Parts: sequence; C-alpha cells; structure tokens
Amino acid sequence: MKPKSFWKRPEGITGLMFLAALLIGGGYLITTFAASIMAFIGTTIGLVVSLAVLGAIVYMVLDPKMRNLIFYMYKSVMRSITGMFVQIDPIGILKTYVEELQGNLRKMNKQISQLRAQMHKLKEVIVNNEREINSNLKLAGKAKETNKRNVMILKSRRAGRLKDSNIKLETLYKKMEVLYRVLTKMYENSQILAEDIKDQVAVKEQERKAIHASHGAMKSAMSVISGDPDQRAMFDMAMENITEDVANKVGEMERFMEVSANFMDSVDLQNGVFEEEGMNMLEQWENESTSLLLGEEKSTLLLKAESDNEVLDLDAPVPERARQSGGKNQYDSFFD
Repeated sequence: MKPKSFWKRPEGITGLMFLAALLIGGGYLITTFAASIMAFIGTTIGLVVSLAVLGAIVYMVLDPKMRNLIFYMYKSVMRSITGMFVQIDPIGILKTYVEELQGNLRKMNKQISQLRAQMHKLKEVIVNNEREINSNLKLAGKAKETNKRNVMILKSRRAGRLKDSNIKLETLYKKMEVLYRVLTKMYENSQILAEDIKDQVAVKEQERKAIHASHGAMKSAMSVISGDPDQRAMFDMAMENITEDVANKVGEMERFMEVSANFMDSVDLQNGVFEEEGMNMLEQWENESTSLLLGEEKSTLLLKAESDNEVLDLDAPVPERARQSGGKNQYDSFFD
C-alpha cells in the first residue's frame, strides 16, 4: 500500500494549522513592531543576531540531514499534540475496528437470516404461481374443447399474467441470490479479518513496545541524520497501512450492508413488487470493478448466481469461520 503523506494524516492537519497560526502570528508581530525590529537590526548586536538567524535558516534549507532532522522533530511534536485530542495510535484504532467488526458481524448474520426467509417466501410464491399457471392452462384447454370461449379467454389471460409475474419474480430471486451469496462470503471473510486483526494487535503491541524501547527518540533522530532507515518509523508506518486497509474493508462491509438493507426494504413480496432503486443499487455494486473483502471471489460469486447449474442451498448453515491456528495472517507481509 502507498503510505499516506504526513500532511494527509490527522497530525499533518494539526501541523498545517500550526504553520498557518505561526505565519499569521509572525506577520502580525512584524507589522506591529516593524520600527522596533528595524532599529534593533541597525545596531551591531542586532545585525550579528540577524545574520546568525539567517545563516541558520539557510543551513537548514540547504543541508538535507538538518532539514530531515527539523522535519522529524516537527512531526513528532505535532503527533504528540494531536494524540491528546484524537486517537492516532494504530494499535488503539485496530482494537476499535475489532469491536466494530464484531458488531457488524452480528448485524450481517441477522440480515442473512432475514434474506433467507424472504427467499423462501419468494420461492413459494413462484412455485404456487407455476401450479396456478398449469391449472389455468388446463382449464383453458378444456374450455376450448367444450367451446366455452369466455372461460378459455379468462383462464388464458390469467395464466399469461401469472407467467409475466413469475418472470419478474425469478429476476428478483436471482438478485436475492447474488445478495445472499455475497453476504455469506463477506460474513465468512470478515470473521477471518477480525481474527487476523486481533492476532496482529496481540503480537505487534508487544513488538512495538520493544522497538520503541530500543529505538528511542534520540536514536531515531540520529538515524534520520545519518540517512539510515528509522526502524520505529517503519514499524509505525506498517501499522498505519494495516489500519488504512482495515478501514477500507470495514467501510466496504458497511456500504454493502446498507445496499442489502435498502434492497430488502424495497421488496414487497405480498404484492409481488419491488422498487427499482433497491435493484439499481445492487446492480451498481455488481458493476464496480473491485472488492477489498472479496477480491477475485466477487466475479466467481456473480457467475454462480447467474448459472442455472449452481443451485443455492438456503438450508445450509451460515459459515462460522476463523483462521486456522498457524495459518497465514493476511497482514504479515506488511512488515516484510
């Protein structure tokens, strides 16, 4: 993952506000005390001090090591200030995401159960309509044989309307099948995601304490000056990348749950109708190119839902999965 720049992080926003306040305050002081400043520069001591400050600024700008050191110190101060008001510790954020994921999993499990019940009802409506279609066609055939034209027309039209209704209901069932397959797979993958995060938090919390203890602020500063990689900063960056990835996956999970809820709310099985908005939201998600939670499985799930050979077993239990002991953690590669 491409790491966020300092200025796009919460502490970077604090840094921008601090710089803006510094420039405004400096401009105000220069404007207010311009005469006094010029008088001070006109003295020998004032000239020496001014040249020394100017030299220090030029040296800091031209020397990359000094520039990196000043920027490192500035980032550290801004991070400390921001941490007083906002949770920016990756470990703490990941712990919050674990709680959020567990809450979302309970909601998703409930959605899956509700969707399964709706699909059972819809399937029953389709089967009953099919029986009634065949019954009406038989009655229309008998009416034709006995020259009962009015009865034949009524029964034929009734069969035709039911057939048109079943075409729409079968289309709806296919979309529900897409929803069901995706929800169950997201539920399964999110369980593993929660397990991976908990594992990383447990392991990396101790590892970070060791790294921060052996790579204190002074050692990190010396690493910056010498141009060597700062082990503490690299570790924190890897943790921030994990946090960013988890945030995107949790966001995708919640967006799809919203799509699912809106779709199910738009369906009126009693009257055999559904609103186009719910259908359009689902189709829009289908047409999106990628899924962080599903990966390449997304296209496979969509193909299975469209295939007549892939029969969905609604009576199968919702999968309860966790990463196998000793199995690969999806975030181990972030520290390579």
